[in-house]
Amino acid sequence: MISTTYKIYIASVLALLLFSSCEKEIDFKYHDIEPLTVIEGELTAEGARIGITLTTPMDEPMDRTPIVDASVVITDLTKDVEYILSPDSKGFFTDPTPGIPGHRYRLTVKREGNTYSMETLMYPATEIIDAEFNWISMPYDKVAVFQARYLDNPADTGDCYWIKLYRNGEIYSWQEQDDRTAADGVNTFFTMTSRKDTDKEDDDEVLFDGDVMTVTVTPVSREMHDYLEALQNDSNGSFLFSGPRVLGYFLASTPVSRSVTFHPDQIPEYK
Repeated sequence: MISTTYKIYIASVLALLLFSSCEKEIDFKYHDIEPLTVIEGELTAEGARIGITLTTPMDEPMDRTPIVDASVVITDLTKDVEYILSPDSKGFFTDPTPGIPGHRYRLTVKREGNTYSMETLMYPATEIIDAEFNWISMPYDKVAVFQARYLDNPADTGDCYWIKLYRNGEIYSWQEQDDRTAADGVNTFFTMTSRKDTDKEDDDEVLFDGDVMTVTVTPVSREMHDYLEALQNDSNGSFLFSGPRVLGYFLASTPVSRSVTFHPDQIPEYK
């Protein structure tokens, strides 16, 4: 059940809301421009995986055809060690070397005579305290709100996070967040999910009894936060890589996850 403190917080923010790692990729669809290279890469404790594609016009189906004619290198700047990545059977450039929290990394991609690079710090992991559903009453129906609380260091300001929500392993929604919403060292993520009357729910939103919802919280830089915020606001985002114009990001991350099984008859009512 949601505590009184967070009830007040959620109530104030819900008034502004509308219906707005797991293996599933998140498909960013970039605005209409001449096709540009898109580099989307992540380094975790499981190693590195870098995808290279081209932009897709807004009025065309998403094209995730991988580009493999590139040289891809990750440099651990803290240890001064390079790792050369090779494409796997799915077209992702990979390396099993785990990332180390506190280390700084550089991704360098060379293709068609161009060199693109981006540096990032690997932040330490946070901790998810709890995750739960609550029904809230809306004018049209009751809606299941998913909430997760996670630790935020109150001694630091400007901490940022990328939060992804999965339904049965498939991406359901995501958003960026910073520590301005934190209180007493705890930050709260929540989002509206499924209506109680599933017959009137959109297929993209509907949840059924037994669905497993997994929330993943990843500390990120302010630069990455602002990039994600731009994407959420219908923009291509800023250019994070040095070199010629290229889209995408490189993230050295320490994601943590918590799963909750959706049982509508067992969800408490938010009052």
